[in-house]
Amino acid sequence: MEIPSKYEPIQVENRWYDYWMQHNYFHSTPDEREAYTIVIPPPNVTGVLHMGHMLNNTIQDVLIRRARLKGKNACWVPGTDHASIATEAKVVAKLKEQGIHKSEISREEFLKHAWDWTHEYGGVILEQLKKLGCSCDWDRTAFTMDKVRYESVIKVFVDLYEKGLIYRGYRMVNWDPEAKTTLSDEEVIYEEKQGLLYYLEYSIEGSDKKVTIATTRPETILGDTAICINPNDERYAHLKGKKAIVPLCNRVIPIIEDDYVDIEFGTGCLKVTPAHDVNDKALGEKHNLETVDIFNDDATLNSFGLHYEGKDRFVVRKEIAKELEEKGFLVKTEQHLNKVGTSERTKAVIEPRLSDQWFLKMEELVKPAIRAVLESEEIKFFPKRFDNTYRHWMENIRDWNISRQLWWGQRIPAYYFGDGQEDFVVAMDEEDALARAKKKSGNKNLALTDLKQDADVLDTWFSSWLWPISVFNGILEPENDEVNYYYPTNDLVTGPDIIFFWVARMIIAGYEYRDSRPFENVYFTGLVRDKQRRKMSKQLGNSPDALQLIKEYGADGVRVGLLLSSAAGNDLMFDEDLCQQGKNFANKIWNGFRLLKGWEVADLPQPDASKLGIEWYKAKFNQTLKEIEDHFGKYRISDALMAIYKLVWDDYSSWLLEIIKPAYQQPIDRKSFEEVIHIFEQNLKLLHPFMPFLTEEVWQHISERDPSQALIISNWPELYAADDTLVGHFEFTTEVVAGIRTIRKEKNIPMKESLELLVLNEENRVADWDCIIGKLTNLSSISYVGDTVDGALSFRVKSNEYFIPMGGAIDVDAEKAKIEDELKYIKGFLISVKKKLSNERFVNNAPEQVIEMERKKQADAEAKIETLEKSLANLG
Repeated sequence: MEIPSKYEPIQVENRWYDYWMQHNYFHSTPDEREAYTIVIPPPNVTGVLHMGHMLNNTIQDVLIRRARLKGKNACWVPGTDHASIATEAKVVAKLKEQGIHKSEISREEFLKHAWDWTHEYGGVILEQLKKLGCSCDWDRTAFTMDKVRYESVIKVFVDLYEKGLIYRGYRMVNWDPEAKTTLSDEEVIYEEKQGLLYYLEYSIEGSDKKVTIATTRPETILGDTAICINPNDERYAHLKGKKAIVPLCNRVIPIIEDDYVDIEFGTGCLKVTPAHDVNDKALGEKHNLETVDIFNDDATLNSFGLHYEGKDRFVVRKEIAKELEEKGFLVKTEQHLNKVGTSERTKAVIEPRLSDQWFLKMEELVKPAIRAVLESEEIKFFPKRFDNTYRHWMENIRDWNISRQLWWGQRIPAYYFGDGQEDFVVAMDEEDALARAKKKSGNKNLALTDLKQDADVLDTWFSSWLWPISVFNGILEPENDEVNYYYPTNDLVTGPDIIFFWVARMIIAGYEYRDSRPFENVYFTGLVRDKQRRKMSKQLGNSPDALQLIKEYGADGVRVGLLLSSAAGNDLMFDEDLCQQGKNFANKIWNGFRLLKGWEVADLPQPDASKLGIEWYKAKFNQTLKEIEDHFGKYRISDALMAIYKLVWDDYSSWLLEIIKPAYQQPIDRKSFEEVIHIFEQNLKLLHPFMPFLTEEVWQHISERDPSQALIISNWPELYAADDTLVGHFEFTTEVVAGIRTIRKEKNIPMKESLELLVLNEENRVADWDCIIGKLTNLSSISYVGDTVDGALSFRVKSNEYFIPMGGAIDVDAEKAKIEDELKYIKGFLISVKKKLSNERFVNNAPEQVIEMERKKQADAEAKIETLEKSLANLG
């Protein structure tokens, strides 16, 4: 097969991905092998590929491809999440463009539009993942709204309700006025925002006295139903038993007493608005206060808003403040830093709102999940520091608000048959509901038309918390072969931002429905940020087009670029130069392969240098393979890649190929060629999880292979039988080579001109390596001497001193001047290091590794000074 002169990623990637798909390499079915399973964090059907997806899915692909090479039955389950809030918003917006409002059509019509939208756009991100090289089992693609997943959610809801863990309650909830739905506590992000504190005067009924209260939300005074004072606050003793008059709406409200009020905060006097604050609601219930809700579901004011009815809350805030000031109620305003809750999805400011909602009791459910991570460590987090984040949330967990006021999602399976608060049943379907309703009501004449299903849907996370089980149909058929084989899964790769939404809840569901962990290890990636450490976002315009990056640098180049600086749990500072580095690496491998295949092979004796170089590389390969395995065991994926990168770029390309390279226009011996080809194949196996396209392309060019011999399904490398001491000897040898090359460079001596090398201190001689030193530096001879050599340039490696006689070619005066300048610099450097080490404060406070580094600097400087002084003496 002819090898192209240039590596063209675009042509290669499509061809090999199609080849892998055609031969079904990604597909898994249960067999006798050990299973290795990953479930994809399902991206939203509204999503397109961004840098976070690229990083997350590259790591998953690395893990799955490595498991496949290790002989495991690797199964990576892909899928998408229906994303209730985001998708419904997209569909509503699209309908609006067509002049259709959601309120004007039926639920069934809306859902048809939602499904149409999902079928048209929902699979985009999965197709994009293929461009990245993701080797998912696409035959298993799941969707949280498909039949199996939908029915699984309904079954779990019914089960938890029957266990007494799901209940309906009238509670203060987080209301998203843009999405017009309630949110769970975890979906609210609190941000510090600069605002104003408004000091308002309320008149006291039947007197000319007034009381001042402070509020950040003057518009909510229209919902005030009391003023509260602390019974121990002597300043307000005269107000006990009195009533106040709310400004503008003139509502007469009681002044109540409760030690909840902080005497030191604000004016020590609190306005109570039970409909719009969770603490006020508690006070309202305790003191039997009226509840006045002043907002519509879109956070405009309703009829209680007087002449502000229909206006947005923030517009009203400005206008009512102005009116209060004009009418003498506003005493003053102050700058005030306030924590404001915003919707994780729509970014809208959350409104506390009283509402009938469905809740899941969490207190007992979380206990096995707490033990699994924090006590038994059945589940391990990488990095481990996220244990503390998990602990804090799990030990302070509140009941989960699981209902959403949307149409797109799994509809709550509660069916109402009467007007009473308890006139409902929970059932799998209408027929089951009718039978239960007849039994509960005692009315045998009830018909399906008498039942009305709850209008709300379930929180999206209520479906994705079942994901590792439901993708194998483990809820509907708990004992099926697939769930018993693939569950629990092995690794989960996700971002720490959804540790509460998803990770913790999957663990809870795993113990509730399988009595076991859903996965063994959780690898938390960092967030992808730009060079200025800003989080990437469309708004900032700092997020590059993922597909354009692949087009420009190749999928392998982008994968390498992302992973080289992506330590677990640490944010990645993304720079396109990293992708260029990945592309350069691909080209380096390609050109090295072309060089290798371009040599003529002949039946010749194997040179000593080639034999020794190959033996050294095998030892170095062993060392690196052990290092890589250790990194994978600790989920240091970036470090594993860096180890392979250095092995291939430095040890293989820069050293081994140079050692075995035949002389100009001469053939290479067959034994060396075959051994290096085998070594190269082992390198490709190590690289394949990281750079799948390039490695498969090169692998298939090495020799004709049938589909059963594709790299993707080959075997992970094993350790060579090699002498580990060769690694240390070679490091010594490279220092000698570097010393000779430095002299050549400084004296502008071309490689074609051979040099003589003289070595002082024969007791440290490693004579076997002379053949490699000679070849890499073009030496005519290497001799061992008992004393220093006059008129020669020298350098030192450890305790050995090396001399290169220069004959009349050396300008002694210029060389002495150069050495004296270097000596002066090194001595100055040594003084600064010694000064630092003599500073007791530094030595007592600096970390041990820092002190050790300074001591090494001192030792190196002293050795260098000794060498330079000897070189100076040699020059006379």
